[in-house]
Amino acid sequence: TAVMIVCFVFVSFIKCSCTEDVIFQGPRWRTQPSDLILPINSPDHQATITCEAEGIPSPQYRWSLNGTAIDLGSDYRRHMSGGSLIIRNLDKDQDTGIYQCMAFNTWGSILSRRASIQFAYLENFKTQSVRSAVNVREGQGVVLLCGAPPHSGELTFAWIFNEYPYSVQQDSRRFVSQETGSLYIAKVEPSDVGNYTCVVNNTVTKEKVLSSPTPLVLRSDGKKKLLLAFLFSFFEIRLFLLCSPVPEISWRRTSGVPFPSKVKMKNSNAVLEVPNFQQEDAGTYECIAENRRGKNVARGRISFHAKPQWFQTVADTAKSIEENLFWECKASGKPKPSYSWLKNGEQLMVEGRVQIENGALSITALNLSDSGMYQCVAENKHGSIYSSAQLMVLASAPSFSRSPLKALLKARSGSEVTLECKPQASPPAISLWKKGNEILITLSPNGTLKIANVTKRDAGGYMCIAKNQFGTASTTGTLLVTEPTRITMRPTNMEIIVGESIVLPCQIAYDPALDVSFSWAFNGQLIDFQRDSDHFERVGGTISGDLMIRNIQLNHGGKYVCVIDTDVESLSTSAILVVKGPPGPPDKVAVEEITDSTAQLSWTPGSDNGSPITSYIIQARTPFTVGWQAVDTVPEVISGNMLTATVVSLNAWVEYEFRVVARNAVGLGEPSPASAKTRTEDAVPDTAPTDVGGGGGAKSELVITWEPLPEELQNGEDFGYIVALRPVGTVTWTRAIISTPGASRYVFRNDTIQPFSPFDIKVGAYNKRGEGPFSSIATVFSAEEVPSVAPKRVGARSLSASQIEVIWEALPGLPERVLGYEVVYWEDGTKPDTIGKVRITGNYTQVNITGLKADTAYYLSVAAFNTAGPGPQSAPINSTTKKPPPDRGPLNIQWSMIGSTLTLHWDPVVTMETESKVTGYLVGPSPTQSSDSSSDLTTAELSLSASDNYLIQIKVLSEGGEGMASEPIHIHKLSDAAAYKAVC
Repeated sequence: TAVMIVCFVFVSFIKCSCTEDVIFQGPRWRTQPSDLILPINSPDHQATITCEAEGIPSPQYRWSLNGTAIDLGSDYRRHMSGGSLIIRNLDKDQDTGIYQCMAFNTWGSILSRRASIQFAYLENFKTQSVRSAVNVREGQGVVLLCGAPPHSGELTFAWIFNEYPYSVQQDSRRFVSQETGSLYIAKVEPSDVGNYTCVVNNTVTKEKVLSSPTPLVLRSDGKKKLLLAFLFSFFEIRLFLLCSPVPEISWRRTSGVPFPSKVKMKNSNAVLEVPNFQQEDAGTYECIAENRRGKNVARGRISFHAKPQWFQTVADTAKSIEENLFWECKASGKPKPSYSWLKNGEQLMVEGRVQIENGALSITALNLSDSGMYQCVAENKHGSIYSSAQLMVLASAPSFSRSPLKALLKARSGSEVTLECKPQASPPAISLWKKGNEILITLSPNGTLKIANVTKRDAGGYMCIAKNQFGTASTTGTLLVTEPTRITMRPTNMEIIVGESIVLPCQIAYDPALDVSFSWAFNGQLIDFQRDSDHFERVGGTISGDLMIRNIQLNHGGKYVCVIDTDVESLSTSAILVVKGPPGPPDKVAVEEITDSTAQLSWTPGSDNGSPITSYIIQARTPFTVGWQAVDTVPEVISGNMLTATVVSLNAWVEYEFRVVARNAVGLGEPSPASAKTRTEDAVPDTAPTDVGGGGGAKSELVITWEPLPEELQNGEDFGYIVALRPVGTVTWTRAIISTPGASRYVFRNDTIQPFSPFDIKVGAYNKRGEGPFSSIATVFSAEEVPSVAPKRVGARSLSASQIEVIWEALPGLPERVLGYEVVYWEDGTKPDTIGKVRITGNYTQVNITGLKADTAYYLSVAAFNTAGPGPQSAPINSTTKKPPPDRGPLNIQWSMIGSTLTLHWDPVVTMETESKVTGYLVGPSPTQSSDSSSDLTTAELSLSASDNYLIQIKVLSEGGEGMASEPIHIHKLSDAAAYKAVC
């Protein structure tokens, strides 16, 4: 091993991690004071200067005015609320000045930035009489001075022309400087003559004062000159031209440096604006104004000044006693700022251990008294800024409370073990290592003990001892050396088909002293077995981390890594899983060329999903098909390396969509997106109408019918039918054009057509491209005439309450065909809405009419009929249906059973006057046995089989038909030795 047992002590200085987890609780500014400018006669007579800091314990506050501490205890006008200073009954003489807030707690003190209180006021103009007149020539420029009175606070300026409310409006000739208040007029006109009064407004106090009027008069002598006024403000440079005619203006920098892109020119180049003015914008600017009368140049220099701005500040720091401190702060500014340092709000002086150079502070051999709040101050004539930080000087005995050795440390045999000794100590502690009672050498300067190629002999207890002038501490732990973990079964690279399931093995042999866990990663992402439980499951127990993948999908193809984690090491093994599936959908299906029956298609292949594409299938859809249908192609079989094919056998003038489906060894893939809808070219119809027939109709008519051609077979626009007909045996065809595409019937009318004459007919189709084929020839007959004679010897008799029998004599041979007979009937009256009709086909002479009302007189008439309709009707006859049968069944039924003979007795049914006379009774089992009909007697015998069950009922028979049945009698399977008797 790399550990050596020696007979002397070797110690290490351990660098203290004493600043870790240190909490700095000194004051921190939340809100610092800001400058205030107040109206001298403030209506509330009160001002508040805000000051707020945070820290633990909560900070307290002190205030100073012009460097002198404010004694709030004896000052009735000033008091604090939190850290903010509130001043009542403001007094200009007592309250004007520079204020500064100090926040302090037990950790130290910090000073805020300085803030001023000023009082705004505006006095009247001293001269109230009319000012001296200003004489100017017409066309020349002039400047009228305002001369603001004594004031404090920001001012704005305006001018009144002659009298209120006529104010001077700024335009291309007039400009009021908000810096000086002067009024500039270029190219004076006679209308400018008058009195001008300067109006001064204080934006803080809202006061306003007016100057005395300044008369402007014209003079006519002398020459005009080109004069320029050059004005500066914080953001822009103005050139005001007092000349005529107005010149052209240009700008430049005398250094020759071009203007940056941020510079803007306005008001016909009279204003040069420099936004966000910086040091590099400083320099001399030159304006050139030129017109036909002359040229003039004005120059002005702009200097850059700025108060300090931090670009490096100080941060809270914790140091051990006797260590050294170095802080440095840096600030920009113009003029260059100077630096000073404060400790707890007091000036820090250079002496011995404390050195200050520019913004750098260094303190050597720190002691506890150096703790406190420090501030770096950078200032120039434009202001000062403060950066605060807390210094904590720490002194403590060694402690392992935050970083003890692990009670049990496991290590794999042959690996390198690192035991860290990291006590918290200020100053740093001296440490040594012991194994049992033996002292060990450590070669690491930070006290870490490393054991290379560890073996079982290195196992045991270890102790680290740390010491400084404040005390001693130790920490102990036990090292357990384990055997290496081995992977006994690994997953292998595999190919699998979509939808199948597999198990990827991952099995190990390991030291039983170790805790083992398995995890799997797929394409670099850890598998979440709860979220992905539909497909992934870990199986196998503690020594196996096998992965089951169910119902594998294409997106499951990739790299799978089994990771085995133990207390001492991490192992992994991986395999590539290739998932094969049906091809992905082809794309970009396009119709390259189309005719009346073919379409040439092209497409791009989709993914083969691990198995080469072997062939393609093309499908089509039209508005007339149900879903997608496979279509014929050339070539008939489209191989997998082809990306074009021709679809054949298409219908002309039909709008088609196409899609392509790929196939590989796994199966048929998803179809491509549909192509754009494309219509085939038109063509002459190539299909003849079907089901051509007809016949019948009215006199002198020939009716021709056919099945219309569907739209997908019409092959073009302007579609219609051609009907051709001729008498049988003739040669010449008569043609008729039917222009309605949906027509299915045509009636040919001609007075010369004989009844029931045979005709040859055929029907063809046409469109704007021409005529198509005709159907095969069919024979139909023209309309025939109705039978001319009514049937004779018509008779009728009532069969029951709901049935009448009608008879007649068959008609002898007539010139017209007789296809059958029609009986019409109606109730008593003159054929109202109650008329009924019964038609029989054939040479019958009798028919029963059923479903009639009981005890009702009916009138009946018979006529022969054929395809032309019914002929004349016979003279009406009448017949009355019989009365209805009784609506009651027999009562008091008695029965007895001897052997297989059933004897029945019942009371006769007495009919009412409105009912038919009883003619007998119908007695029988139901439903398998035949029934017997008795006479008017009320008794009956039946022979029954002993092996069957019976349901016996008795019905009334009458002239009106069968009446109501009695209550049923249930007879169960019989026994030879039994006899039954019952009464219902």
